Amino acid sequence: MAALGSPGRTLRGLLRELRYLNAATGRPYRDTAAYRYLMKAFRAHRVTSEKLCRAQHELHFQAATYLCLLRSVREHLALHQEFHGKGERSVEESAGLVGLQLPSQPGGKGWEP
Repeated sequence: MAALGSPGRTLRGLLRELRYLNAATGRPYRDTAAYRYLMKAFRAHRVTSEKLCRAQHELHFQAATYLCLLRSVREHLALHQEFHGKGERSVEESAGLVGLQLPSQPGGKGWEP
């Protein structure tokens, strides 16, 4: 199993994802139920002494998994918006996608405007 990092880093990552989600609505992320739940859960499972706290490690693992899900969904939506097919494209648009340019006017013999 890969190292999870610190619980504080995971919490900051989750809060960052909440900010991304609430940026579209314009509401502060601190007014959401998700923020209140996260803060309550992380405060309740805080280790206050040098003992091994299984519930705290379980919460941290679930939080890291949820953070991975939120990041993956956000990145998937960004990729989907960028590369989603927009129907039939013209030859010029298709050439531009692969970095080519069509000649502005074909030259040579036999060309009649």
